[in-house]
Amino acid sequence: MKNVNKLPENFQDFEEARREGFLTIKELKDRGKNIVGTFCTYTPKELIYAAGAVPVSLCSVSEETIPAAEKHLPKNLCPLIKASYGYALTDKCPYMYFSDMIVAETTCDGKKKMYELLGELKDTHIMQLPQNQEKERGLELWKAEVTRLKEKLEKKFNVSISKEEISKAISQVNKERILLKEFYSLGKLTPPPLSGYEMHNVLNGVSYTFDKDLQNQKIREIIKNLKEIDRAKSSKVSVKAPRILITGCPIGGVAEKIIKPIEEAGAVVVTFENCGGAKNLERLVDETIDPIQALAERYISIPCSVMSPNADREVLLKRLIDEYQVDGVVELILQACHTYSVETHKIKRVVTKERNIPYMSLETDYSTGDTGQIKTRIEAFIEML
Repeated sequence: MKNVNKLPENFQDFEEARREGFLTIKELKDRGKNIVGTFCTYTPKELIYAAGAVPVSLCSVSEETIPAAEKHLPKNLCPLIKASYGYALTDKCPYMYFSDMIVAETTCDGKKKMYELLGELKDTHIMQLPQNQEKERGLELWKAEVTRLKEKLEKKFNVSISKEEISKAISQVNKERILLKEFYSLGKLTPPPLSGYEMHNVLNGVSYTFDKDLQNQKIREIIKNLKEIDRAKSSKVSVKAPRILITGCPIGGVAEKIIKPIEEAGAVVVTFENCGGAKNLERLVDETIDPIQALAERYISIPCSVMSPNADREVLLKRLIDEYQVDGVVELILQACHTYSVETHKIKRVVTKERNIPYMSLETDYSTGDTGQIKTRIEAFIEML
């Protein structure tokens, strides 16, 4: 008889995807595929696919290369920025090494100045991201940047990117988004049939899987298995577990010391508003209008803290709190991330005043020195719930 309480082995595939992807990216390169490294969710990866190239998320989740980066960058800078540059400087990231070019966006000040240095090491195309989402002020500028990226890819790889190819790529990526949303929406169930740490591993792992048809098949199998767990009421998560939403900075480099302590304290992370979660996956690209216009509209709508104003983030957070029946919000701030740090005042007000639930902000970096302190604070927060 099938054990519906046992999570599918495909979970492990996504947990190991980043490491296994090193070999895959080399094989793709050996077969003549062009590789484009990306850093941010603002990169319209549909254009990369339409150019016949492969997009890959670049490593920026470890403190290993930060000492090397600090020879050129200030110590009091965001760890994500330092780690990203450090991997390029030391050639310790196969994804960076095999990339033919890098696409980067002018999100925060630290990143855009780092990209100037990165451009001395790799062919780096900078997209000038407007920091206002209004049509007359931001959208038209961003549409021009999307067109400029298309032209860069055509020149770099000696290809012509047709509207048909862009539309085909849009449809492909939309299908992936729909499937991933169905997957993480299982966090709405009470109790959820998986832990937040398992959810994170899948959402993170898709950045390093390159056979998207196989990836989508595995995710469908995971969804089917998780629904069976829910029907059998055999989730390992307690129905009484406090339900946590994580928001703020990208969590990849600190998942171990944020997500795990939350769940070891008896709570469960039911949704992520961060870059790898709802913030990036909620909105599809419109397949009924001009594809360049559609890409521009979709990507500039991402409610990152670099946008001013950034009211859509508050709207998304309130909706997620309601839909996922959230009991508490934990906001992650990476050290020296000024835009997210400043936004904590508004986010705390939205969570505690408009939704009347507890909120906690944690500032950290990629080191392990504060692991014990963070664990203690998380335990106290969960106990309060």
